[in-house]
Amino acid sequence: MQVGFIGSGNMAAALARGWGEPVLCSDSGSGRAQALAAELGGEALPNREVAERAGLVILAHKPAQLDTVAAEIAGAAKVVVSILAGVTQADLRAAYPDTPVFCVEPNTPAEVGRGVLAFAAPDAPVDAELYAAVRDRFARLGVVIEVPERLMGVAGAAMGVAPAYWALIVEAWVDAGVRHGLPVATAQTLVREGMAGSAELLRHYDGDTLALRRAVTSPGGSTARGLAALERGGVRAALAQAMDAVVGD
Repeated sequence: MQVGFIGSGNMAAALARGWGEPVLCSDSGSGRAQALAAELGGEALPNREVAERAGLVILAHKPAQLDTVAAEIAGAAKVVVSILAGVTQADLRAAYPDTPVFCVEPNTPAEVGRGVLAFAAPDAPVDAELYAAVRDRFARLGVVIEVPERLMGVAGAAMGVAPAYWALIVEAWVDAGVRHGLPVATAQTLVREGMAGSAELLRHYDGDTLALRRAVTSPGGSTARGLAALERGGVRAALAQAMDAVVGD
């Protein structure tokens, strides 16, 4: 199933790199499609030609361009997958009335095969074999989680922004270590690898955050003091406010 991208921004590039295959791609004049095709192999083409030659078209343009792009490619696209924020399956069916459509909310760790991809549960009858094929294609990029369409925005707020949030936390943590005397490179390695190992350990605990915290927190110990400081600093409230801000967009 040859993939074609309408739009070649950061998320399209992350998906394409995760698959690691030659791509068909377009852009609105930025030159990013040509750069992506040069990196992975494939071709940068006009929208219509991408749709005609691809077996699976991924809409990665700006959401406001939905109708404009559909006017170009609706008769040519065989299967359409939207990664456009705020665009529903009903919107897609209206724009592509004779084409199977799907909604996916990915995140950029798909680039390294560790993505989380929210897959909107179909809200209308869909060919089971095609649905499985599309889902399996995205499962090559990480973990696929089917969610009701009404929760796609929340799913995106939970994982789509995760790389940026983690980067901010790591940056602040590294700065704190440097303030106490660690060399920058050493602090970066300690924090980065500590976070990566902790994520794997949490998987081992089946996501039981309380059990994991208890396993590393001795009564009255340094970890307990640090957790108390984080609570006083409002880490829970800050994350809740961040979720509200993203979902409210």
